[in-house]
Amino acid sequence: MTKRDRQTYSPLNTLKAVAHEVWIVDGPLIEFGPPLLRIPFSTRMTVLRIGRELFIHSPTPLTAGLKAEIAEIGEPAWIIGPNRIHYWWIPQWCEAYPDAVAYLAPRSEQQAGDRLDRVSDRCRPLDDRSGYPWDDTIDTLPVHGSYMSEIVFFHRPSRTLVLTDLIENFEPQKLGLFAGVLTWLGGVQHPDGKMPYDLRLTYWAQTAALRAAVERMIGWDPARIILAHGRWYERDGADELRRAFRWLVTS
Repeated sequence: MTKRDRQTYSPLNTLKAVAHEVWIVDGPLIEFGPPLLRIPFSTRMTVLRIGRELFIHSPTPLTAGLKAEIAEIGEPAWIIGPNRIHYWWIPQWCEAYPDAVAYLAPRSEQQAGDRLDRVSDRCRPLDDRSGYPWDDTIDTLPVHGSYMSEIVFFHRPSRTLVLTDLIENFEPQKLGLFAGVLTWLGGVQHPDGKMPYDLRLTYWAQTAALRAAVERMIGWDPARIILAHGRWYERDGADELRRAFRWLVTS
């Protein structure tokens, strides 16, 4: 097993059942950060099914094997870019599924440069609480900050909360020394994963709105929380929210 293998959540690029109509796919590492502080991030996609239509959240690479597995459970209808930095593999999925529509959080196209140009006609804004084809099954909650907006989703039938970067939870044993130091400084190491300190600063002017959003998530009483980066929470979702946001809410 290579060092990069140890940093991911194998097996990769395959559906893993989480709950009824809910799957995750653990993907490869992707590097992110300013030039001298780039570190590898594990990636994770969430798949929710409504009938035969699939909601693809923060897509990972679409391999031939994964495409065959997807065909067995349904047809991708909605491809979700939940914040401005989770767009990388959206064009691949759009090209593979010509009837699917991509929904992008604010400023995604600005962040992506020309990467989304070839599928721009398939992209729709994702910035409101309702008005989406999945409204009857999935709650949508935009959490707007000065740097980025993260769009949170709650799958009501399974009580599954889907987050992207509002909580990160990196396991120290999966990290190299440099990444370990940076994630510790950023406050995003398991078992106390939470909102990265730098991202928290960008919500300073929106503290009241962020608090209201977190309280709404707690009110949903999620059974679990799926995260895009690091170890996700298989149980006690509401308690994990209270722990991760104890600096913000007291409920």
